[in-house]
Amino acid sequence: MGRRRMNVVTFFQVMATLLAITACGGGGDAAPRQTGEHALTFERTVTRTVGLRYHLYLPEGYDAASDQAWPLILFLHGAGERGDDLEMVKIHGFRKMLQGQPDFPFILVSPLCPADSWWTERLDDLSALLDEVTANNNVDARRIYLTGLSMGGQGAWYLALRDPHRFAAVAPICGWSIPCLGCKLKRLPVWAFHGARDQIVPPAQSRLMVAAVNECGGEARMTLYPEAGHDAWTATYTDPQLYDWFLTHAR
Repeated sequence: MGRRRMNVVTFFQVMATLLAITACGGGGDAAPRQTGEHALTFERTVTRTVGLRYHLYLPEGYDAASDQAWPLILFLHGAGERGDDLEMVKIHGFRKMLQGQPDFPFILVSPLCPADSWWTERLDDLSALLDEVTANNNVDARRIYLTGLSMGGQGAWYLALRDPHRFAAVAPICGWSIPCLGCKLKRLPVWAFHGARDQIVPPAQSRLMVAAVNECGGEARMTLYPEAGHDAWTATYTDPQLYDWFLTHAR
């Protein structure tokens, strides 16, 4: 009987020790590893708050009570418009898209990038913004289009690479990205634009991306404006051909 009682006491002493080790953060990987190579796995759930200020344009004839779904364009501005003034998003692409087009048939979403950030650092925010706008407006999820200029052109490339199945077509303007990832866009129609005299972002950046997509069997094209510098967006956004091209594509 004494030996049995001793075994029970010993058992609980061992368990108490193990619980104490676990509570203090030890135990799981307490034994030192041997020198050399180790194949390990790391996994952790991380949550963070995302958000952006944005300007929303709803086209003539839009009726929230109607079942009609509208195509959407997500426009990403350039580095010069970053900050906390939401009116800055209207300076270039936004205003030029609507210029002389009272029957502009798209919902237009124009987010504002904070002053200390780049669109490539805000891909989670942009994805969540699309979720928000799509959930709360009559958006045709099969006809969501993506475009941007300069820093926004880079952002358009990166966001398309991150989630190519979300968009029906993408039109980066004087942007740049990573050509070796171009195969991710082989099923996404791409129309890139650049000025031949661009001294800020060389036109070769667009050429490389377009070539990379097409080498994988994709559908990418490029328009090079022979007399344009960095401003390739005025000619692009005031040309109805871009919007006609968008509307020929749906997911």
